[in-house]
Amino acid sequence: MKVNIQPVQIWNAGQTQTATQFELNGVWDNFDNTATLYYQLLDVDNVQLSQGNQTIDGQDYQDWDNDPDANTWIVNWSATQLGLTII
Repeated sequence: MKVNIQPVQIWNAGQTQTATQFELNGVWDNFDNTATLYYQLLDVDNVQLSQGNQTIDGQDYQDWDNDPDANTWIVNWSATQLGLTII
């Protein structure tokens, strides 16, 4: 899922660049209590400026599993963990 974010400055390839989009995908889930997510921060031209993995588990995983709008919930959770603001 890709969403627009409040622009953030990222050091990439020796220069400061601006990320304006956040993309999140699930890469692994044991369907019980933990999952791994893959995120990318992209510029206005969809060029990847940063990427990484996150793990969700414990109470956060249970809250995600119980939310009727799980996709929105997980994107908001991930963005919050990274200090991003979705717009």
